[in-house]
Amino acid sequence: MPQIQEAPAKYLQIASFLRDQIVRGDLPPGAEIPSERQIAQDWKVSRPTATRALQVLRYQGLVESRQGAGTYVRDIQMHRRAVQRYHRYRERGAQYGPDESLEITAAEIVSAPDYVALGLGIKPSEAVMMRRRIISRAGIGPAELSTSWWPAALAEVASRLLKRESLGGIGSVRYVESVTGRRAAHARDQVSARLASADELRDLRLEGPAAVLVIRHVVFDTEDMPLEFAEAIYPPGQWTAEQEYLIES
Repeated sequence: MPQIQEAPAKYLQIASFLRDQIVRGDLPPGAEIPSERQIAQDWKVSRPTATRALQVLRYQGLVESRQGAGTYVRDIQMHRRAVQRYHRYRERGAQYGPDESLEITAAEIVSAPDYVALGLGIKPSEAVMMRRRIISRAGIGPAELSTSWWPAALAEVASRLLKRESLGGIGSVRYVESVTGRRAAHARDQVSARLASADELRDLRLEGPAAVLVIRHVVFDTEDMPLEFAEAIYPPGQWTAEQEYLIES
């Protein structure tokens, strides 16, 4: 019989919060993680709970403890997913981390590829706005190719999407919300891997053949209508897949 699952244990919630800060760059390599005492005080939990939270991060290879000096973020390379960017915007007012830079390489109206049309719920080859970006990280270089699509009918009210300039850090989803009045409610990600195309090899500065991680991301509004379809492509060394779950006896 299906049962309602309990919320994750407190130490897992704390570890998850800190992990998100590490992955999205708010706690960069070399940054000191709050101490057990500080975690216990901030989260109003016991010291053993704080200790377990930090132990989870150590097991995941995200942090290392230095005798008598504290716990520090390791130099890791992981991709930043849309969910982490949304959370960062909510908490800090900007989607991109301090170590990231953005280059808009295309912003135009094109015919929708079949998979994009399916994701947006429109007819194949229907006109769509397309916006492509190269996201680079300090010390790494190109770390993500991100392309978003919207029905061309939005062009009149969302004209900034067709300009090769930054949206000011708010991100395309928040911008579309601001000009249409629609609100993003939930999203669905589809993850796969394949060989990089010639253009992707060039933009990511890779020597082929090379495998890339591909995440297709659909944002839905409060009426369950597609608000944006996006595709993010990550080079080798910048992607990993992790999931935590309970194993019941």
